This record gives sequence, C-alpha cells and structure tokens, in this order.
Amino acid sequence: MFVGIGTVVNVITVLVGATLGVLVGHRLRDRTRDLVTDVIGLVTLLIAIMSALTVRDHSLSDRVGSSAPVLIVLGAALIGGITGSLLRIEDRLEGLGGWLQRRLGGERRLHEDRDRFVEGFVSASMVFCVGPLTILGALSDGLGRGADQLFLKATLDGFTSIAFAASLGWGVAASALVVLVVQGLITAVGAALGDVLPEAHVTALTATGGVLLLGVGLRLLKIKQIAVADLLPALVVAPLLVALVAAFR
Repeated sequence: MFVGIGTVVNVITVLVGATLGVLVGHRLRDRTRDLVTDVIGLVTLLIAIMSALTVRDHSLSDRVGSSAPVLIVLGAALIGGITGSLLRIEDRLEGLGGWLQRRLGGERRLHEDRDRFVEGFVSASMVFCVGPLTILGALSDGLGRGADQLFLKATLDGFTSIAFAASLGWGVAASALVVLVVQGLITAVGAALGDVLPEAHVTALTATGGVLLLGVGLRLLKIKQIAVADLLPALVVAPLLVALVAAFR
C-alpha cells in the first residue's frame, strides 16, 4: 500500500456514508451506532497497545540504553501534557470549531437549503478533522508505520457521516474535501520527518503516539474523557528527549 492510502480511504468512507445518510440514514438506530463506536474503541486500544510496545524496539534501546525508552515516553507525555494543558490546546480546538461554525454560518441566508448545506459542511469538517486521531493517524501513515489508525478513523467517520447527512444533507459530503487537504498535509509532514529523523527518534514518536491513542480508545468507550489534544506536544518532545539522552550517554 502507498503512503496516503489512509486518507484516500477516509475520503471514500465519508462520501459513501454521506450518500447513505441522505438516502437511508434516518433508519439507523442509535443503539447500532453506539455499538459500532464501542467496537472501534476496542480495536483502537489494540492498535494503541501495538504502537506503544514499539518502545521495546532495539533501534531505540541501542541509542539511549535499555532502561531509558519507557522513561522517555513517560517524560514526553508529562512534559507534552503540561505544555498542552497550559496552552489549553483541547479548549482552543473546540473553540476553533465553534468559531468556524459561526463564521461560515454567518447571518441567515435567503434560502434555507444553503444554511443546511453550510451547517453540514462545517460541523462534519470539524468532527472529521479537529481531533488527535487525525494527527496521529496521518503522521503514522506518512512515517511509513502503516495506516491502521486512519482505517479505524475512516470507519468511525463513515458511520458518523451517515448520522450527520441524515439530518444535514449533502454538505456533509463536501467535508470530504477538507479531510483530503488536512490529512494529506499532515501525511506529507510525516513523510518528510521520516526522511530526516533517525529510526530511534521515529520509534519514540510512535510509542508516544500509542500512549495518546490509548486515550482516544478510552474516550470512544466513554470510560474516561481524557484531554488527548492537550497531550499532542508529546509527539514533538519525544524525539527531542531521545536526542538529549543520546547526547549525554
């Protein structure tokens, strides 16, 4: 499979889901949608554990020592979490979604169909693109670590688009363009980093991303509403800590 396949699949599921939503989405029971979300949450935990276990990779332990990898992931999560909390990343992302919705919605349009289209487009774009799984999955795909996370997101977005389109119409399908642009750019950044960062740094980033993905799984299962977005700076901190430890080793 090629780099970027995760985003392509995600775009397709949004388009298919939106089409089904316009046609038959109102017949899908809430219980069915909740069950699908729970299944995706469980599989997300599985992929998160697999990603986190890369902390045992020899490329990382050879670079920083056998006892340092777990401490590096812990340090990255703590430093990144504190930084993200102080910057209020989670709150700001939610605020961005609300601002865009108000900005693009604007004043009441002359035609109600246009209002409905804009509402569907903005709401779906925010749900599909403003979230930690978007960044984690696209980076993993770009780094050549596989698109499993984006495949999960694509499945979740497909069912979500059915629900959205059932009430908001074809504007939900238009959000596929935003998914393509946002995730495509993040995937490109991941591909660029993969060509620059040494293997040990990429491994630390992947393991740290696995920890963040655990938080996403817990949120999907409604076990704990972890502010995963506040932990996103950990993805930058992890490679820096590897470089720091390796320099003093």
